[in-house]
This record gives sequence, C-alpha cells and structure tokens, in this order.
Amino acid sequence: MNVTNKKGGKVRTPAAERILRTASEMFYREGIRAVGVDAIAARAGVTKKTLYERFGSKDELIVAYLRARDERWRGWLTGVVERTGGSAKERLLATFDALEEWMERENPRGCGFVNAAAELADASHPARAVVMEQKEWFRGYLTKLSAEAGAGNPEDLAEKLLILHEGATVANSLGIATDAAKKAKESAAILVADLHG
Repeated sequence: MNVTNKKGGKVRTPAAERILRTASEMFYREGIRAVGVDAIAARAGVTKKTLYERFGSKDELIVAYLRARDERWRGWLTGVVERTGGSAKERLLATFDALEEWMERENPRGCGFVNAAAELADASHPARAVVMEQKEWFRGYLTKLSAEAGAGNPEDLAEKLLILHEGATVANSLGIATDAAKKAKESAAILVADLHG
C-alpha cells in the first residue's frame, strides 16, 4: 500500500516504485497488452498480491505508467526550453531539440502515449484519458509558446507544430527518415520565420 506523507500527498513504497519502474520498462518495450501482471511481479521481485495491493489493477498500473512518463516528458521538454532562453521563436524551436534528445534516450519505439492509445482501443479505458490529457497539455504548451512568439493565430500554429512533432516521432520509430526531429525543426523554422516574438 502507498503511504501518505505529512502534507497529505501519496508516497510510493519502495516495492511500488520497483513495480512501476519494471512495468514502465516492460509496457514500453514489449507492449501493454503483451505484458501480464505475473511477468511484472516476477521481474520486480514481488508477489502478484503485492502488485495488486499497491496498484489495485493492471489498468491502474497502466495509468500510473503513463502519468510517470508524462511527468518525465514535461519536465524534460520545459527544462530544455527554459535552458535555451533566447527569443520566443528560439524557445518554440527548442521543443524540437528536446524531442530529438528524448527520442534518442526514451522513445526508440515511438511515442508511448500514441502506442498506448493504439493498444487500448476502448475510449472508456482510464489510460485513454491520460493520453488525451498529455496531448492536450502539449498542444496548450505549444499554443502558449506560439503566442509569446507573436503568432496571429497561436492555436493554428501550435497544431501545425504538434503535427510536425508527432510525424517526426513516428518517422524516427519506423526508421523511415534520418534526423527526423532536425528535419521537423527545419520545417517549423519556416512556419515561425515571420513571427515577431
């Protein structure tokens, strides 16, 4: 069972952290449907009972995996953009630099959220809500950066940039384009060239 800290927040036990780390690696590498709770428990060195005590169900473990991945991606992306500094246009284009490094380190099989959505076709699955929250957050973040860069229609520019990000991720995972993120950034640079941010 997870414990509550003094501020009322949930703190995962070491066993829960180990289960989540193991499940995250296996779900991303092997696929959510292909990985059973028995295999996760065995690899994490816990009993199946412990897994269910910590997460309740495989579906809730999938949700926890996606939330943890989303937290890492958001931290990585915003960190790269903030470290870049510079003009608003430079920060907007830095999202592609963040993507390039992320794909090398964390995304060889493509976007974990898109992969999850493809595997979990039932729109009522709780993980689908996490996928949509992540994509909506990213579109919102790109909209904010587009507005700061002086876009007349920041929502439209954000959607175009989102499509470039997603396309680069897919092309990279399939091995059908070399330097996919760099090429997407070059296309994005054309879109933002005339902005005044």
